[in-house]
Amino acid sequence: MAIAARDSRGGAFVVECATVGMTVGESKGVVADPNIVPLIDVLLVLIIIFMVMSSRTTGLPTLVPQPAPPQARTEPEREGTIVVQVTQGGKLMINEQPSDWDALGAKLSDIFKQRADKVAFVRGDEEVPFEQMARAIDIMRGAGIEHVGLITAQDDMRKTR
Repeated sequence: MAIAARDSRGGAFVVECATVGMTVGESKGVVADPNIVPLIDVLLVLIIIFMVMSSRTTGLPTLVPQPAPPQARTEPEREGTIVVQVTQGGKLMINEQPSDWDALGAKLSDIFKQRADKVAFVRGDEEVPFEQMARAIDIMRGAGIEHVGLITAQDDMRKTR
């Protein structure tokens, strides 16, 4: 729709009305102005949706060990800490006491029967195959231990300093 009018000096100009916007000026043909207002509305709604959704999403809970300060003293192992050690040749030790594979589950069940914190650690010699370590962890989990921690060679080095 176009409306023709004259100004006070006698000049003619044409006012073209679009659905949302309006163009004022001399008529030189069809002017194709993109209507970006709906596009901006949609983009703002999408930004709001992504902002709301990102604040509501949570990842998996993780426990990340924090390194000790450089001058911190190493704490001695707690008396209640249980360490299962797999040595070369498939031998087992529970807190430096020898054990065997068949009795490992029963001994650990007896130890953790009355404990509230069901946390134990497993340590393996460097030459121990992974299958034996996995077997020890599987037996520990079967004995009711909820959290099994791994003691690495680097952890052993820190304790000896």
